[in-house]
Amino acid sequence: MLKSIFSALAAIPFAAMAANAQRPPSNGQEVLQRMHDAYAGRWYKSLTFRQQTTQWRPDGTSAVSTWLESLRYTPEIGAQLRIDIGDLAAGNGVLYTADSTFVIRAAKLTTTRPQGNEFLPLIEGVYLQPVERTLRELRGTGIDFTRVSAARWDDRPVWIVGATSPADSTSPQFWVDVERNVVVRMMLVPAPTAPTMDIHLERYEPLAGGWLATKIEMYVAGKPRQFEEYSDWHAGMDLPAALFNSQNWTQASHWGKSSTPDE
Repeated sequence: MLKSIFSALAAIPFAAMAANAQRPPSNGQEVLQRMHDAYAGRWYKSLTFRQQTTQWRPDGTSAVSTWLESLRYTPEIGAQLRIDIGDLAAGNGVLYTADSTFVIRAAKLTTTRPQGNEFLPLIEGVYLQPVERTLRELRGTGIDFTRVSAARWDDRPVWIVGATSPADSTSPQFWVDVERNVVVRMMLVPAPTAPTMDIHLERYEPLAGGWLATKIEMYVAGKPRQFEEYSDWHAGMDLPAALFNSQNWTQASHWGKSSTPDE
């Protein structure tokens, strides 16, 4: 008898969580809060992977290259993403935070921009930091967090933050899988005069207490702009701070020089 009572009581929080997930959120901040709470204390703080990148030129031709990507999160800086493009020895790449971009050529910092990577707050930061910080990091996207609607994506229910209808293809927005609490689509304007970029995050794999989208497709005006396919992904390892130093790009030990990074 007692066992059945305790079993029933233990099931109540899970039932409440399920009901909350299905209840329409009142605004975009609530969607972010649900994402955060779903993985609080469990989401990975570091990640490495190899990426096959296909980029399309305006004339319709394409080029394929291999990028090595390193991601880490610290409370002091937030999410940082290092991308090494091509041969590591060439020293070419880019370092992103949520609010800044550092371009590296031949191991030297050549350009610094006051715009960051909009992916980082939504694929990493939201799970590891207060929602208020994620909102600040997304301020530059122009997403209207008062607007939320429901739709389906790949036959799964989603919340759309920033648009009142899935037919809206111009407003900055992101789509969140209701059950998994991960972003599956983003429509962002990279620059004031740039066209809207439609970004699809696909082929999610469970990873180290969280998820990883292992295929990314980016479109502009319905045409492919950049496709990414990940391989050899690892999470939870200790990545040195020196790896994310734009001033000394090739000085730190890089996991890509070995067959696989330590976990």
